[in-house]
Amino acid sequence: MSAYWEFRELRFNRDVKRSEIKSYLTAIAEVERWELDRIQITQDGRRWIRLRRKTFFVQRTA
Repeated sequence: MSAYWEFRELRFNRDVKRSEIKSYLTAIAEVERWELDRIQITQDGRRWIRLRRKTFFVQRTA
């Protein structure tokens, strides 16, 4: 059994409140098992967020 990382990128405008982003990310983490990998905030206030989760590939033995 081997594990790989799956990534998902999200982008938010500067108009989106921090609390809204937090609640959205919390919901994704609880339901789809994503975890925070990176956050980048640009000079104009846009947010780029990368999430990751571990995926396992199981090979059939019989």
